[in-house]
Amino acid sequence: MTESEPAAGADRTHGTDPGHPLTIPAALTAAALRDPGGEAVVDGDVRLTWAQLREQVRAAVKSLIALGVRRGDRIAVWAPNSHRWVVAALATTSAGAVLVPVNTRYKGAEARWLLERSGARLLFVENGFLGKDYLSMLHTGDGPRDAGRPASLERVVTFDAATRPAALAWEEFLRLGAGLPGAEADAHTAGVRPDDPSDLLFTSGTTGRPKGALTTHRQNLATYRAWSGRTGLTGQDRYLIVNPMFHCFGYKAGVLACLLRGTAMVLHPVFEVGRVLRTVEAERITVLPGPPTIYTELLGAPGRDGFDLSSLRLAVTGAAVVPVALVRRMRAELFPDVLTAYGLTESCGTVSACSADDDAETVALTAGRPLDGVEVRVVDGKDRTVLPAGQDGEILVRGYNVMRGYLDDPEATAAAVDADGWLATGDVGHLDARGNLVITDRLKDMFVVGGFNVYPAEVEQVLTAHEAVAEAAVLGIPDARLGEVGRAYVTARPGAEADPGALAGHCRERLANFKVPREIVVLGAFPRNATGKVDKTALRTI
Repeated sequence: MTESEPAAGADRTHGTDPGHPLTIPAALTAAALRDPGGEAVVDGDVRLTWAQLREQVRAAVKSLIALGVRRGDRIAVWAPNSHRWVVAALATTSAGAVLVPVNTRYKGAEARWLLERSGARLLFVENGFLGKDYLSMLHTGDGPRDAGRPASLERVVTFDAATRPAALAWEEFLRLGAGLPGAEADAHTAGVRPDDPSDLLFTSGTTGRPKGALTTHRQNLATYRAWSGRTGLTGQDRYLIVNPMFHCFGYKAGVLACLLRGTAMVLHPVFEVGRVLRTVEAERITVLPGPPTIYTELLGAPGRDGFDLSSLRLAVTGAAVVPVALVRRMRAELFPDVLTAYGLTESCGTVSACSADDDAETVALTAGRPLDGVEVRVVDGKDRTVLPAGQDGEILVRGYNVMRGYLDDPEATAAAVDADGWLATGDVGHLDARGNLVITDRLKDMFVVGGFNVYPAEVEQVLTAHEAVAEAAVLGIPDARLGEVGRAYVTARPGAEADPGALAGHCRERLANFKVPREIVVLGAFPRNATGKVDKTALRTI
């Protein structure tokens, strides 16, 4: 039996087998039956058990029914991490609708485009997050070309209690369905099928307009059942979700993984290093996944030694490349277990992951083995010839985790997924002799110096190995003689001085001359996107 198949004796139509649920509402029911009094969600002063979470989701499903939500409708959530985000998302999928998370950093025009593209009928929003009036941005726009509220959007529900024109407050929303019998909501939820779409997540849009990747209940639960098994997540863990839940890392490797394992979710709306340190101590956090940048900040946090962080046991991180030096420091100073993983939106967020049994070298230098039932192939970019172990090429993925396709875009879908089901990731790497995936870089980030390919990640690894460097990012910039040359940006570790001349010498000792950055710029901090990744587009303007 593969991870994507139901267990023997399961209801293969509705996915209601409690030992191996195939739909998100079935997974919620299983968690509530398994440990009704166990803590499910912690959000500031709000604490919900699994039974309470299920009841709150059920109440929200009744209100969605009262609003006329139908199977397959798209419902958007534009809000930071919170217990109401979790309730709204689980209610959406339990009602048979499709969840459309919206990036909290979006401006009005960006959010409006996404809502229009997805055809969302309903929007849940937390107005005022980070000082932004989302409703005003959505209705009046933030530029002369904005066109107001999307035509498909019928209702808006705010997570707070304030009354606003053309919007329902959360409690008003819940009152809409209060009179409906619970059996009606249960019947609605029972109609959800494993192969129904469960979410529509849009890509980052770094090479053009974002594209919406559709994935199903079965795909996501199979992927995060495998992810949880590989990483060792358990029902005894306490998981701090700081990754934004509009992203796969926060929603799928966070909420869905915890749902499957019965793991307590402790929610943070934004990463603030001091608050995270306090929460780890107060809530006895054991699991803290995130992008590399949060660990860099934790390691360099003033006063870190004054907090009891002994409960921490597991970090799971990933990016195009995770600096080896960072992994070593994390293992030495914060976490007994540090694992790396790799994935993309089009693969339900995960392709491969290390395991707790892997040695430090494997964790530091690879993204682990493909999940069970998932195939990885490395090919020559020109004719897709399969390359041997150790030789870099484009990474292709095939398996139950590959999206059903991009929303209403068969041309883009065909360009991404071939007739044999292979997804072109746009990433470069190789498989080592043991079958572990090594990520070299993004194809689009590569630049050419005098005819020689340079992958920024290789140069970044060398720079971050220097004792003075906290983080590094490398770009290709135009050069009249060589076509392109490298420019590196670095930040210094606390108390250290990053000298550009010394760093250039460090690179010359370890890299071929054409890979050595022509210029090294020291910054106080990197510009970042909402998921914590370095914004290389913004770097080009510095």
